[in-house]
Amino acid sequence: MKSNFWRDSVGLAPGDNWKREWAAGILSYFASVYIVMVNAAILHDAGMPLRAGMVATLLTAITGCLLMAFGGKTPIIVVPGMGINAFFTYTLVHSMKLDWREALAVVVVTGVLFAIVAFTSLYRILSDAIPHNLQHAITVGIGLFLTFIGLQKSGIVIAHATTFVAIGHFSDPAVITSVVTLLLALVLFIRGTRGGLLISMLAGTGLAYLLGAAHAPENTESGHVFSGYGDVFASMEWSGFISLVFWIAVFLLLLIVVFENIGLISSQTLMIGRPERFKSSLRALSVANIAAGLFGSSPVVAAAESTAGIAAGGRSGLTSLVTGLLFGATFLFIPLLAYVPDSAIAPILIVIGGLMVQSVREMDLSDMTELFPAFLIMVMIPFTYSIVDGMAFGFITYPVVKLATGKGKDVPPALYGIAGLFVANFVLHALMG
Repeated sequence: MKSNFWRDSVGLAPGDNWKREWAAGILSYFASVYIVMVNAAILHDAGMPLRAGMVATLLTAITGCLLMAFGGKTPIIVVPGMGINAFFTYTLVHSMKLDWREALAVVVVTGVLFAIVAFTSLYRILSDAIPHNLQHAITVGIGLFLTFIGLQKSGIVIAHATTFVAIGHFSDPAVITSVVTLLLALVLFIRGTRGGLLISMLAGTGLAYLLGAAHAPENTESGHVFSGYGDVFASMEWSGFISLVFWIAVFLLLLIVVFENIGLISSQTLMIGRPERFKSSLRALSVANIAAGLFGSSPVVAAAESTAGIAAGGRSGLTSLVTGLLFGATFLFIPLLAYVPDSAIAPILIVIGGLMVQSVREMDLSDMTELFPAFLIMVMIPFTYSIVDGMAFGFITYPVVKLATGKGKDVPPALYGIAGLFVANFVLHALMG
């Protein structure tokens, strides 16, 4: 009786092999654990203490995996999303001038709204309101943005007074480290090496210290791994709750989180042959997003790395449970993670960015009224260094070109409202500027 209860609690079907589920969970962990350092580094750019960012990332991943194990009953791994973390830091904090604590409040509100969407039929309505080309263009644009950030952090691309950007100095040991790490990461990933991104990050760290491109942190945080985390946990700042900027941030973050996760969860539940678990997985993920803001992290996604565990035979929540437990064990290594330099992290951002650009294959490029709005989103996100402004160009252009060609009826009514909000945002900034 107890055995059946345990199997039912994580969704183990009669044909599932628990040993294979354990192996899949271990593989998923090594495929996704790199996110701990990468996400913490991006949160640190927003002003959050580095160690606290690692703790927040781990607690968020553990909670997300456990919710998916017992709520979604699928082998989907839940971690802070690459691209969405860039939106958190470089758009909400740097571009929209929110404090990182205000940005965490945006994450919590977004998580609550996502839960409302997930527990009702609103997720279908919201998904249908945005044309697929624009959805995929956002993913591609964020991928290019991540790549640009990676190139900057690595020193491969530097600022230039005349051309704005230029190639970096290859006499710099940090640049050499980044290039070698990038090549290693690409080779390992293309060859399908398990944990390839983690291996390349560790190898890059060793090379950085060998070449003198990195030095031990001067101000290593002493004490318990949780020391200082109290200033981050549940530290949301609500003073801007009634401001227009706050709600624009919530609206845009909600669009990104909903679109990305609907696509990821749908594809992954189909991969395991259990599409009926889509709703429970989406609901588990929505609750995990509320937890992310409380713990002090950017929003979570159904990690693309989940496919590694699925390919290894993961079919139930036992896989995500094992991965969550291993994330818990990672707390032991937090003091060591602070030694990983930017030159070892930046190449991972470039690889992830390249993977996100694959979404261009799903786009309809034959219709010019579909192509150009999507094109503007893809190029304006990295060129304006703002996901919001990049999205605005595409969302405003879409109804304009459709109306100009007599295809106004092809535009979902909600999209006219969204375009109006983006125009109002530009007008507001112009008046305030």
